[in-house]
Amino acid sequence: MEGITTTRERQKLMMELLERKIRLRARQLYDERGQVEGRELEDWVKAESEVLQSSILAPLWATRQELELVEV
Repeated sequence: MEGITTTRERQKLMMELLERKIRLRARQLYDERGQVEGRELEDWVKAESEVLQSSILAPLWATRQELELVEV
């Protein structure tokens, strides 16, 4: 049971780090556009796409997103 908990904790940490990278990239996009409001979703989706293209965690991120949709 301890091994499963450790694995879940690592996955959670990796997802938090990945989300932080996406947030940072989205903020960069916002800044590059002159901080114009109203395009947050566009910035997020573009940042998510860019970050996930270079991440081996993309499948784990997709699974997490699907689970969140089911829970809502």
